[in-house]
Amino acid sequence: MLSQGAQPLNAAQREELERLTKTLSARGAYHKLLTRQVRRTTAAEGAPQLVLGEAAPGRFIIRENGVPFALSLEEGYSVGLFLDQRDNRRRLLTGHIAADFPLSAPQPGLFRVLNAFAYTCGFSVCAAKAGARTTSLDLSKKYIEWGRSNFELSQLDPAGHEFITGDAFDWLRRLAKRQQLFEVILLDPPTFSQSKVSGVFRAEKDYGKLVTAALPLLRPDGVLFASTNAAEWLPEEFLAAVKAAIHATGRRIVQEHYGSAAAPTSPSRVLNRPT
Repeated sequence: MLSQGAQPLNAAQREELERLTKTLSARGAYHKLLTRQVRRTTAAEGAPQLVLGEAAPGRFIIRENGVPFALSLEEGYSVGLFLDQRDNRRRLLTGHIAADFPLSAPQPGLFRVLNAFAYTCGFSVCAAKAGARTTSLDLSKKYIEWGRSNFELSQLDPAGHEFITGDAFDWLRRLAKRQQLFEVILLDPPTFSQSKVSGVFRAEKDYGKLVTAALPLLRPDGVLFASTNAAEWLPEEFLAAVKAAIHATGRRIVQEHYGSAAAPTSPSRVLNRPT
């Protein structure tokens, strides 16, 4: 069992966690401290800490909406799956975004998904299980390999999908030059990142540039999924930045859905269908 919060557990919270652990017959419980200063946190400091019972194995399997994923509580701040994106993974899995907003291919066999900040490929696995051919892109080779293993857990052949390690902006340009097009593009970048190719990325400052770079790869009537976990960025400002970038390219939003997550680290996300 895993709890998380901005502060260590107090006595009442620890008692409640112990009660839940017994009720659910869990063998142990961890607590993860949430911080906005992730870059200043070591892997050991950022990793969830055992507070009750037995330690978890290095890698273990959980199921979300029937889909298995490998998690680890020993990898630092991120455990292998961002829980606040559960509903969005389900949207890909079921092909249903919202009322009167289906996520479907224009014809059978034509459903390509680009997951531009793939992490351990949770979005990609769900899209693949729904019949999509996915391209997963991430700066970290370790997480891309972790993503491959998540495909195998679902009996999905990784050979039928594309896995790319590299800078997102660089690869968006490369894929555009190849004239590759996707029915769905997912953008869920970290709030801050830095690469040798593109330099520093800050969500509040550079998200519009990211949308602009991705749009040449999106088919007419395709779906752009835009998400941020920038907690201090007001949702209306985030939405305005995404819409401004779309309109600046001459494309038009004909359908959209906005859903805010309960987790404070992921306050806003929007799905747009440009034409």
